[in-house]
Amino acid sequence: MQDETLKNTSDDFLNESASTQEKSVNENVSAFVETQSSENAEVDNSQKLARKRKKSRGFFSKKEKEEQVKELENKVKELVETTQKQQEEINEWKDKFLRLFSEFDNFKKRNARERIELTRTASADIIRKLLPVLDDLERALKSAGDDPALAPYRQGVELILNKMFGILEKEGLKPIEAKGQLFDTDYHEALTNIPAPSEDLKGKVIDEVEKGYVLHDKVIRYAKVVVGS
Repeated sequence: MQDETLKNTSDDFLNESASTQEKSVNENVSAFVETQSSENAEVDNSQKLARKRKKSRGFFSKKEKEEQVKELENKVKELVETTQKQQEEINEWKDKFLRLFSEFDNFKKRNARERIELTRTASADIIRKLLPVLDDLERALKSAGDDPALAPYRQGVELILNKMFGILEKEGLKPIEAKGQLFDTDYHEALTNIPAPSEDLKGKVIDEVEKGYVLHDKVIRYAKVVVGS
C-alpha cells in the first residue's frame, strides 16, 4: 500500500515536472521566435531606410551634378562673351592705332613737303630779286661787243655772269627756251605779234625781249616774247 502511494506520488511529481519543463521550453521558444521576429523586423526596417537613403543620395547627387553642369555652362558662356568683347576692344584699338599712325605719317610727309616748299619759296623770292642783275650783266656783255679794247671788261663781266648763274643753277634755276619755239602760254608771255618772216615761223617765238626762268620746274618769271603771225 505504501509502495503504491509512493509510486503514485512519484508519477505525479514526474508529470508535474515534465509539464513545467515543457511549459518553460515553450515559453523560451516563443521568446526566441519573438526576438527573431523583432530582429528581422529591425533588419528589414534598416534595409528599407538604407535603400531610401541610397536612393535619396542618388537623386540629390544627380541634381547637384546637373546644377554643376549648368554652372559650368554659364561660366563658359560668360568667358566666351568676355573673350568676344575683348577681341572687339582689341580690334577697335588696333583700328584707332592704324588710323593714328596713318594720320601721323601723313602729317610728317605734309610737314616735310611744307618745309621743302617753304625753303623753295624763300629761295625763289631771293632768286627772283637777283634776275634783274643777271639781265644787267647779259646786257653789259652784249654792249661790249667785239671791241679789242673792251676785251678785259668783257671777260670780267662774263666771269661774274657765269659764276653767278652757276650758283643759281645749283639752286634749281633754269632758263626757259623761247626763241624759235612754239608759243606756249605756260612759259611765254606775248608782248606783241608781228608778221612771220616765213611760214615755218608762224605761231613761233621770233624774238625774246626778256629771258624767262623756272625754279624746280616751276615758273618764277615768264619769258617776254614776240610771236610771229
